[in-house]
Amino acid sequence: MNEELINKENLPKHIAIIMDGNGRWAKQQGKLRIFGHENGAKAVKEVVEGSAKVGVKNLTLYAFSTENWSRPKLEVETLMKLLVSSLKKELHTLLENDIRLHAIGMLETLPKKAQKELLEVIEKTKNNKRMTLTLALSYGAREELKNAVVQLCTKVKNNIISIDAIDESIINNHLYTQDLPDVDLLIRTSGEHRISNFLLWQIAYAELYFTETLWPDFTKEHLWEAIINYQNRERRFGKTSEQLN
Repeated sequence: MNEELINKENLPKHIAIIMDGNGRWAKQQGKLRIFGHENGAKAVKEVVEGSAKVGVKNLTLYAFSTENWSRPKLEVETLMKLLVSSLKKELHTLLENDIRLHAIGMLETLPKKAQKELLEVIEKTKNNKRMTLTLALSYGAREELKNAVVQLCTKVKNNIISIDAIDESIINNHLYTQDLPDVDLLIRTSGEHRISNFLLWQIAYAELYFTETLWPDFTKEHLWEAIINYQNRERRFGKTSEQLN
């Protein structure tokens, strides 16, 4: 897939990806699951660079869900070590490509070493402007929405805001993604057709794109194919085709 086929004037402002299929990919190779996660990290670099190359401004990757904590202890520990090593390894790539790192989720539940490395890279890239890369870590959309409700209820109770003042923008301002635009394109790899508790509020009007490709095999060309597919769709937001034309 050639990037020249992409209309740079009609790019999704925010792409979110559910990176699925590492375990199945490893199984197909006759390897342990961690082998799939390691190769999945290579796909992350490819997609980040491919996004920045065509001018995408916001990319969010579902790296570790709140549900993933229930996986075998060894796998979780290995994933956290892989997170730390990847952050160290890819800092240069982020700086070189003018990419800002951001993170959402219950970050306080991550191991201290992972938190430290994450915050260091976020700090070192905070002034980068070309693209914002957001990692969803220990993230769950229902937990995010519950936290927003609790914050709003507390503010109403303490007369900080009135209940009549609560609208979509107020709710947005209490989400992890308050500084990001809504998702325009949601991609899920590996042939699964589920949202899996990911950005439930933010994908309200997103175009959904599902591919059979397992995450470690997902390349920038696959990403560009998804963007072109998005650009060939008619986004009506409740209107008719005639109204848009």
